[in-house]
This record gives sequence, structure tokens and C-alpha cells, in this order.
Amino acid sequence: MDWGVVVPDIVAGLFLGAFFALVAVGYSMVYGILRLINFAHGDFYMMAAFVSYTVLAWVTVSTKVNWGNVAWVGVATMAAGGLLAAAVERLVYRPMRKAAVLSLMIAALGVSETLENGVLNVPGWGSNYLPYPVTPPTSGFDVASVHYTWAQLAIVVIAGVLVLGVYWLVNHTMLGTAMRAVAQDRVAATLLGINVDRVIAAVFFIGGALAGAAAVMASLYYGQINYLMGFSIGLQAFTAAVLGGIGNVAGAALGGLLLGILESVGTGLFGAQWALLFAFGALVLTLWLRPTGILGERIGQRV
Repeated sequence: MDWGVVVPDIVAGLFLGAFFALVAVGYSMVYGILRLINFAHGDFYMMAAFVSYTVLAWVTVSTKVNWGNVAWVGVATMAAGGLLAAAVERLVYRPMRKAAVLSLMIAALGVSETLENGVLNVPGWGSNYLPYPVTPPTSGFDVASVHYTWAQLAIVVIAGVLVLGVYWLVNHTMLGTAMRAVAQDRVAATLLGINVDRVIAAVFFIGGALAGAAAVMASLYYGQINYLMGFSIGLQAFTAAVLGGIGNVAGAALGGLLLGILESVGTGLFGAQWALLFAFGALVLTLWLRPTGILGERIGQRV
């Protein structure tokens, strides 16, 4: 194996894994508290990308990046993603909370299709690939004769800060304690005076906000958006959450980074057409050896 080729692929996989990790953490949090595989989560990411595209196109006068604009649009996009996720929870999932999990999953698929087809009918959006309004500068640094930009480094750093922030919130705050209590036993949490509806809404908001942050980063990185971008990253982020241990914030983040590295290395070694086969083959092998994921714990079924 030529490590001179593989190491740059691993570094490139960190950039890809940063997007996966942010979306996977949101997936994992929702699953941990509701045992729901929220198939619409990737479309929160997609909608956030279109919101950021529209706002940036409105405030941008040239393709040269104004980092001040990018920063406040990024924060606004996180808020938009969080509000969209919380609204879907309030209007769709909450009334169905006592229904079978399968019914909730079907509802999630319905929300996903609604958001995707809704984008197709918005003037200026549609089905075409849209170029992102700003282009990050190419200035940066070289490692082993491979050039990396400061924007790429910033993506990894910001993603890491956000994941660490969520981990701290879940494990070291009153809200996090309430989240863990609701995830373990919703009825007991209610008897202890915890507002379960508010906690679940907060989980959806945080997950949607992380998806919004990932949307802005990925749009800057790839330079384009499309209405189907949520389907792809949703599937990969769910896979990352399972790989790391779904329901575990640290596990979801680790799974996202590993999946990004596996896909990047697979592309470098075997070509783009084999990348997903390589990555998902590794997933199957991991789950065969450890069914709960890398950091997952075996838990009893909730009744």
C-alpha cells in the first residue's frame, strides 16, 4: 500500500466525515429519545442548504467570500434548520407519538417526500444543480505535497467544536440530564416533573441546527446544491450513526469520521464507483463483530 497516496485520502476523508458527523449526531439524538429513525433528517439538511443559498445570493455582490456574511448566514441557517425540525416534530411526530414506530417511520418518509417535492416547486430552486453564491479562496497550506485550504481546515474545526458542544450539553447540563431521563423512561421522567414535550422539541431543534451547520459547510466545500442532496447524506449519516453506536453522541461523531475516511480511501484505492461498496462493506464487517456499533451499548427494549 502506498501511504503517500492513502494519507492524503485520509485527510480528505476528515472533511467529508465532518459533514457526516454533524448530521449523524442529530440522527442519533432523535433515535436515542424516541427510538425513531427520522428519514426526513437529511431533508432538513437539504432545506437548510437552500435557505443559505437564497440568503447568501441576496446579500452577495461578488463570488469573493465575505466571511462576515457567511458567519451570520450560517448562524441563521442553523436556526432555520432547528426551527424546521422542531416544527415537523410538533405538527407531525407529536400527534403520532403513541402510534407504532413503523407508522412514525412512514410519516418520516412522507415528510421527506414533501420537503423534496416542495423544493421542486419553489421559483428559483427546482431540480437543477445550483452553484453556491460564494467560492472560498484557495489559499492554505501544503502537507506532503498536497494542498489544503484554510476553509477546509475551518470546516473540521467548527464541526469538532459543535459536536463537543452538544456532547457537553448532553452530559453536563440540566437539559442534557432531562434528555437522558426521557430517553431512558418517558413516563418516569414525566412523574419527576420533566416537560417531555419540551425536551423532545429541544432535541429536534438541536439536530436540525447541526444539519443546518453541515449544509452551509458542505455547500461551501462542494460549491453546489441540489434537491436530492439530503437523501444521500441522510443515508450516509444514518449509516455513520449505526457504525459508531446509534443513540450515542460520541459514537455518531466517530462513525461519521470513520465513514468519511472509508469512502475517501475507497475512492483513492478502487475508484469512485467502488467507494460506497468499500465503506458499507466495512460497516457490515464492523456490525458483524460488534452489533451495537463501536461505542454502542446493549440496552433492554423499552416497554
